Amino acid sequence: MAIKNIPEYAHLTETDVVELGCKLDAIRSDIEASRGARDARYIRNTIRFQRGMELAGRALTVGARKRSMWWLGASALGVAKIVENMELGHNVMHGQWDWMNDPEIHSTGWEWDNAGASAHWKQTHNYIHHKYTNVLGMDDDVGYGVIRVTRDQRWHPIYLGNIAFNTLLALGFEYGVAIQHLELGKMGRKDFDRADFNRKLAEVGDKVGRQIAKDYVLYPALVGAVTRSRQGWRAALTANLMGNAIRNVWSNAIIFCGHFPDGAEKFVRQDVDNETQGEWYLRQMLGSANFHSGPVMEFMSGNLSYQIEHHLFPDLPSNRLREISVRVKALCDEYDLPYTTGPFPAQYAKSWRTIAKLSLPNKYLRDTGDDAPETASENRFRDDSAVRLVATIDPETGKRRGLRTAIAQARQRRRSAGTPVAPTLLRRPARTGRAA
Repeated sequence: MAIKNIPEYAHLTETDVVELGCKLDAIRSDIEASRGARDARYIRNTIRFQRGMELAGRALTVGARKRSMWWLGASALGVAKIVENMELGHNVMHGQWDWMNDPEIHSTGWEWDNAGASAHWKQTHNYIHHKYTNVLGMDDDVGYGVIRVTRDQRWHPIYLGNIAFNTLLALGFEYGVAIQHLELGKMGRKDFDRADFNRKLAEVGDKVGRQIAKDYVLYPALVGAVTRSRQGWRAALTANLMGNAIRNVWSNAIIFCGHFPDGAEKFVRQDVDNETQGEWYLRQMLGSANFHSGPVMEFMSGNLSYQIEHHLFPDLPSNRLREISVRVKALCDEYDLPYTTGPFPAQYAKSWRTIAKLSLPNKYLRDTGDDAPETASENRFRDDSAVRLVATIDPETGKRRGLRTAIAQARQRRRSAGTPVAPTLLRRPARTGRAA
């Protein structure tokens, strides 16, 4: 269950992993050296667009007593909040624009339009999630403490509510972000720090209160005063509710497409703190997923359609991820590693399929825990724990045959035989250096 030895699962030797890490370091260096005026222009134009959309949304809600104006106002607010959270807040707080030394666009000073406090989010997301991506027991984003997304999570009857829980999480995603830092799962444990919890709770309450006051008290009251109408106040209130719901559902969909479709692997808690930079890179590549996108979809997703690249380089400017993806895909081809991507509807549907089926105990599921679409381990390729999986070189083409080839072979065998069969082509004794 889950992946214990990441280089072995990837069919890479220690030398391979070092080489891969050096090539990814080179990509980082190239992008850092080329940051400049066009990147600064991009982020400043994004801020102007977002503020314009929010102003338009607020203005349109003044006329929200008309159904058409209500929808226009709610939609404009939804777009403004999406852009603020996804392309601005998320990326600015990652430090992607700190190199500009502009205090208005700096990770230390940005407070986003979200119920979650920026300081809390930077701890739970920037540090914990990005350092321990998909590591069971360390990354709270694996199921967010309420949803079962891998068979490594022991089944409990509460998971029968998987679909309902994720529906509620999608609709109120900003509040899920807000309470995540409270670590409610630790309550009742011997090491539970009540004083620290109360401090965090007060901070969460303060931010949530300010967001509620802004969206559901101040602006509706202003519209009610301008229109001198209780109906106008009510229409503005519901338009704000819809705008937040649009943002919440969209954010949930984008984030789930990057972490829970087939191919986004999970890992066990084993020597993670002793990872080399190359091994950390490799885990990000195996644990993340992309989806197909054009310019509009890239922008509206905060460029998280390139989730693999974002996890490799979380502090590089988001507008550069498309060009980075070309080089990352080339490395995946070179090392025969999977590059997990697909159409947005398909990736999101796969996430929901996993959530739905894992609401049931494992005994009702068809695939094994080592070779299911949402769960994999070294055992999907071998049944002898003493065998290390390494790549071979195709004698006809001279190309590497490693993990991506092995996965394709396993799928083909499963389709033809109806059960997973371990391919023997890639089973070789352990050794150091590049496999040949």
